Amino acid sequence: MNVPFVSFKPMEAELEKDLRAAFERVFERSWYIEGVEDEGFEEAFASYNERKYCIGCGNGLDALVIALKALGVGKGDEVIVPSNTYIATALAVTYVGADVVFTEPDIRTYNIDPSKIEEKITSRTKAIMPVHLYGQACDMDPIMEIAAKYGLYVVEDCAQAHGATYKGRKTGTFGIAAGYSFYPGKNLGALGDAGAVITDDEELAKKIRAYGNYGSDYKYHHIYLGSNSRLDELQAAFLAAKLPHLDKINEDRRRIANRYLAEIKNDSLVLPYCSSDMVPVWHIFAIRTDKRDELEAYLKAKGIGTNKHYPIPIHMQECYKCLGIKEGALPIAEEISRTELSLPLFYGMTDEQIQYVIDALNDFK
Repeated sequence: MNVPFVSFKPMEAELEKDLRAAFERVFERSWYIEGVEDEGFEEAFASYNERKYCIGCGNGLDALVIALKALGVGKGDEVIVPSNTYIATALAVTYVGADVVFTEPDIRTYNIDPSKIEEKITSRTKAIMPVHLYGQACDMDPIMEIAAKYGLYVVEDCAQAHGATYKGRKTGTFGIAAGYSFYPGKNLGALGDAGAVITDDEELAKKIRAYGNYGSDYKYHHIYLGSNSRLDELQAAFLAAKLPHLDKINEDRRRIANRYLAEIKNDSLVLPYCSSDMVPVWHIFAIRTDKRDELEAYLKAKGIGTNKHYPIPIHMQECYKCLGIKEGALPIAEEISRTELSLPLFYGMTDEQIQYVIDALNDFK
């Protein structure tokens, strides 16, 4: 049996009619930027997240960059980010001219450890950017308490956590703003690149929209040094077609993850930890093992696809050598990078496929 790491086919088969209808609407209207599809999706996604405003943009990285810019974060400022995350989180800080300050994760959840944040705060700290990694919410109460104590912005990176909750409240609703990616592989994915920012702050929403539209508040009038990052009509239409199915998609991902958690019985593997305060959406099902490379090869030989998130920590990437952070300085992030392996998990995965993966893992020596 072959089990791919990810497959879009089951979802696309169910939604094909809706997706084709979305394309036809846009094509027939011949309006491709900032139209009714964009407006409709923004309104629907804001409502889904119980926020007042949603501003579509080109991708998830742009969402974070524009949010930071609109908050006035820039040169001379510091932003606290987790040391274990996708590089886009750090790049957003770098692109606005601020300095990245890495904080180690909780080895159990892979998310930023709130107990390690306060020691990183200086007079230059402007914001904290928690990442709800792999679809599991960060421990937001202590993060928000620290932010309030020091007067810091919280900008949530929700690129992997569409619909995840913390103590009954959706991720993306704690900080002043939250950035989303709708890359095709996300739980809510476009058919290309797309992103968005959500917020309850009206003035901030206006600034974010202007920054993503060449710094313009109305045509040919530019108040900021902005960029070109807008959610196009076609991707907005596709996202609007998928959004009503997001909860169903997330529930199916939980079905798969729950079987993995209950049925994988192998002492050489560390399974994800999930607090009762969180309802994850399992964008990634990440396990850890000291035999990661051997397990990867073993599963590949059995036709089972895997991935590594992320094999080189950000502070050891070539592009961030300028930070001067030596190997060993962030040992938890390095440990996760060395031992993490992601298992197949996608909407519509069959019981037979799930069982095949579980059996293979239980047989691994």
